[in-house]
Amino acid sequence: MNIPRIETKRLILRGFQEKDLDPYTEMCNDSDVMRYIGTGITLSRAEAWRNMAMIIGHWYLRGYGLWAVEERQTGEMIGRIGCWNPEGWVDFEVGWMLRKAYWGKGFATEAARVVMDYAFTSLHQPRVISLILPENLASQRLALRLGEKLEGNTEILGNKVRIYGISREKWQAIKSKN
Repeated sequence: MNIPRIETKRLILRGFQEKDLDPYTEMCNDSDVMRYIGTGITLSRAEAWRNMAMIIGHWYLRGYGLWAVEERQTGEMIGRIGCWNPEGWVDFEVGWMLRKAYWGKGFATEAARVVMDYAFTSLHQPRVISLILPENLASQRLALRLGEKLEGNTEILGNKVRIYGISREKWQAIKSKN
């Protein structure tokens, strides 16, 4: 499977590579980052490697998945973003996670916009959601910037999460205004 490469003004979205293990481990071992992801438990190096392998496997099983996000200027792997819908998931999700040093710089918004566009135009998804913990206010603001609206609540991995969603039609209307 050839994982597509997407470039923005400041970022490259690409498949994970073994060289990403150190920065990915740093991100997954940061309690400030992981408190908003999954069970909120930090991952060891071996667990981060297995998590990267699972992400790559999702591409092969579903034909889409999470990309490694690389900052163009430095070549540094700064996080992950993409489409996620493993077996038993609520719906087709666009999700994001960045290393703490890259928070607040607009990288997540820049990457999320191209991923949303990819989900609607290349994957022809009728609807996209983002599952966000109630205390993750930064991600809720990002979802709203993307045009997603709060649709309800559910439980994932033992956590109560908010469901933000947007239809293809709404996304296209937002894009046509910009």
